[in-house]
Amino acid sequence: MGQNTIAKTILLIEDDAQLRKLFRKKMEGRGYEITEASNGKEGIDRYREKPSDLVITDIVMPEKEGLETIAELRKIAPDVRIIAISGGGRIKPESYLETASHLGADRIFSKPLEWPEMYEAIEALLKES
Repeated sequence: MGQNTIAKTILLIEDDAQLRKLFRKKMEGRGYEITEASNGKEGIDRYREKPSDLVITDIVMPEKEGLETIAELRKIAPDVRIIAISGGGRIKPESYLETASHLGADRIFSKPLEWPEMYEAIEALLKES
């Protein structure tokens, strides 16, 4: 990144505190500015306060789950880039992720994350934004 480049911002909506911490470390190391939220309700509030270039949301969370969060984000910010991630829940992650894709997620990933693929997706989506 050049000196005059403004850091791209990522909002991470994930209920797992350890994954949020790991994600922050990996992304800040690549020059991104990270905002965190522990559930969909908090994530929507954070996005309204400070819109991000990219939103990465888990699917299975308390308060407001990811599918509902994606649908709401698409209403308030139709052009925001969204990555959905899921480790599943009562059903396989693929089922949730397929639905997330239909609701407007630009990319989908199963947990555990494959970091090289995640970096590639983030960079590609941020170039488009």
